[in-house]
Amino acid sequence: MALNRRLISDADFQEALDRRTTIRVFQDDHIIDSGSVIVRFDERTIVTQSGVSELAYHSRAECEFFEIKKR
Repeated sequence: MALNRRLISDADFQEALDRRTTIRVFQDDHIIDSGSVIVRFDERTIVTQSGVSELAYHSRAECEFFEIKKR
């Protein structure tokens, strides 16, 4: 079973980036990205990568981010 931990602060995002943890991204209560990893972030944007050339840019203000932890 997977556990979800919400990522909110810069420290949360940095930890997920350092550990290359897979994340799930929601926007307007819909999953818009799942199984990708954070490759960069700043105060406005989170950049995720799910494949070699598969980059996605997500607004921190408009999206919710969750770390997926497997037991």
